Amino acid sequence: MTFSRMFAKRAAAVALLAAGLLGAGEARALDDVRLRLNWMWYGSHAAFALGKDRGYFKDAGINLDIRSGNGSGSAHRLVANGDSTFSYGSCAGLVNLAAKGAPLVSVAVIDAMGTEAIIVRPDAGIAKIADLKGKKLLTTANAGVNTFFPLVLKNAGLAESDVGIINVPDGALVSSYLQGAGGAVGILGGLDDKPAEIKAAGGAAPVTFPYSDYGVNQVGYCIVTSRDTLAKNPDLVKRFVAATIKSYKAAEADPQAAINAMGDIVGGTANEEAGKKQAAEVQKVTLDVLYSKANTGKVLGLNQPQDWVDMVELMKKYNGLETKEPPTFFYTNDFLPK
Repeated sequence: MTFSRMFAKRAAAVALLAAGLLGAGEARALDDVRLRLNWMWYGSHAAFALGKDRGYFKDAGINLDIRSGNGSGSAHRLVANGDSTFSYGSCAGLVNLAAKGAPLVSVAVIDAMGTEAIIVRPDAGIAKIADLKGKKLLTTANAGVNTFFPLVLKNAGLAESDVGIINVPDGALVSSYLQGAGGAVGILGGLDDKPAEIKAAGGAAPVTFPYSDYGVNQVGYCIVTSRDTLAKNPDLVKRFVAATIKSYKAAEADPQAAINAMGDIVGGTANEEAGKKQAAEVQKVTLDVLYSKANTGKVLGLNQPQDWVDMVELMKKYNGLETKEPPTFFYTNDFLPK
């Protein structure tokens, strides 16, 4: 073999090696994605921690940065202004913002049913909503749970004037409930957090009346992204949704693993026995509402058309929602795993 042929062969080998290394480097490159939660970490978010811990998002080519939020509306706005790529938050909150021009859309539903409820002390002698006549309940001013309360009362055969409402600060809601402040026998709140919070504070398991049992069919929490992201990087949306669905299915199969993963990420009280116990109770509520009654095929993440129709109509009637857009404007199922 001549020197020139030997040199050429070695050069070719080096080129192939360099190309291989470059390809490996490209394969390792991950898309940076920020997920904005609706609130500080709690049990409903544990599946995201599990997916991150087990590498589901990394396997999908995503470097996931999970950030706490300050309410669903705030989380969705951070997606609209480009601070975050996706948000996990109220579907009704998404509709309110999108109807006003925010370029947002739901790409998957996690809590397929709302968890709003009337929550009463077990010693109050309330066996049905009709028993609340002449009684008082605590709530927080402007809380979303107040919106459909009149409809629940109507469908239970009561008038709004039949039940007294006392407003207290959000941070004092559970403590006021435990103290029976103002003679109140219960609160308006979410099943996904308030019963667990009550028990963690030393209270007995409350009696609950879910709004969904009284004519309030609303979609709970969605994975939301911007229309700009849909247009410019649809493959990223598809990969993120697939990793999210995989994470929640894994949490269904092993709920404690999800709680442990969240404890590892969050630390502090979330990684202590009491904190994990409370988080597990909250997570159970979310895992119990992954599929709405209309989702007979149990397709995780599905934006069920009839559920959206019902919610938008309720919002128009009780929330003052103004939109000429059809319910299909606010969601898409195009990015769910096939």
